[in-house]
Amino acid sequence: MTTLIKDSPPDAPEKRPGRPAAVKRRGRRENLAGYLFMSPWIAGFLLLTAGPMAASLYFAFTDYNLFDSPKWIGLDNFTRMLDDPRWQKSVEVTAKYVVIGTPLKLLLALGVALLLAQSRRGQAFYRAAFYAPSLIGASVSVGFVWRALFSDDAAVDRTQSFFGLDVGGWVGNPDWVLYSLVALTVWQFGAPMVIFLAGLKQVPRELYEAAEVDGAGPFKRFWSITLPMISPVLFFNVLLETIHSFQIFGSAYVVSNTSCGPADATLVYTCYLYQKGFKEAQMGFASAMAWMLLLAVALVTAVLFWSQKRWVHYEEASR
Repeated sequence: MTTLIKDSPPDAPEKRPGRPAAVKRRGRRENLAGYLFMSPWIAGFLLLTAGPMAASLYFAFTDYNLFDSPKWIGLDNFTRMLDDPRWQKSVEVTAKYVVIGTPLKLLLALGVALLLAQSRRGQAFYRAAFYAPSLIGASVSVGFVWRALFSDDAAVDRTQSFFGLDVGGWVGNPDWVLYSLVALTVWQFGAPMVIFLAGLKQVPRELYEAAEVDGAGPFKRFWSITLPMISPVLFFNVLLETIHSFQIFGSAYVVSNTSCGPADATLVYTCYLYQKGFKEAQMGFASAMAWMLLLAVALVTAVLFWSQKRWVHYEEASR
């Protein structure tokens, strides 16, 4: 007698057990806790950064004087800005300050960092002493001190007179007052110096030893080893200090005794923006100026990032 065995259907694929409800609840609680911890930052960003930025973008296209309701005028603020001789002067002064002050500050920072990278007695003291001006340089009190130093018959005037230079006080001289601001920003070289110093510590000593064996001198070692190895740090400092230079306000405002002068010699962009917005109550025009500054900084930043492909050498790219 033959027994017919019916083929059993294939087993269905085993279903993986779903995520336990307890695990899901714990994940939601962790996410909620994270958002709660972030809530002060989120609130501050929305109320103090994103909100004012959106409002200023709207005001840039309006006639707004802080007292009456804003009136939409389209691009009139931007066209009036481009025809304003004082706006053009502020662009010229700011560009001159950035082009002169930023390279000098970085050169001094790199030079001091190269000296402090060598082992010597009292190294910690020298690092702290050179870094200190970066902590106090942006204060209003230092601006008053700087103005006193560069005034007529003050310390700088007497020193240059001793060497036969009859220039007078820099603060009252339209040809020299901007260079007093440059000297102030160069004096605050401590922050980029510390960053350069950190980069120099990462350069392998074996590269210098091999170069010495091949007969390379100090300048050759600096040009062929040090600069390429610290080029990412150099790029970071150039980018940071360039953006910072575009935003100069406090020192120019205090050193010029709130006049941005004499003869608009220290009329940096932010100083003219402040005059238009808060002294003349042209907040719409000032908002348009602020957005033009943002676009200029963004353009310069984009150019720097584009140029880094030619002179910045990253370790990962060489592997």
